[in-house]
Amino acid sequence: MEHQPKNPLHGLRLDTILEQLVAHYGWQELGERITIRCFTHDPSIQSSLKFLRKTPWARERVEGLYLKMQRDMTK
Repeated sequence: MEHQPKNPLHGLRLDTILEQLVAHYGWQELGERITIRCFTHDPSIQSSLKFLRKTPWARERVEGLYLKMQRDMTK
């Protein structure tokens, strides 16, 4: 693996990020913050992971929300 000291997401798996977001916000608020169907209609970790792995713009928004959540929690 490549060493990436300035990448705060380095070493984090997408499923871990998604599980932490769901635990923090819940599916309903997550769907309000990032309006994608896999969060608003019959949400599940598996269906969301499948969509996020194929859709770069959605994955970027999820990763951005995760970083914001981490910053807010450290304040």
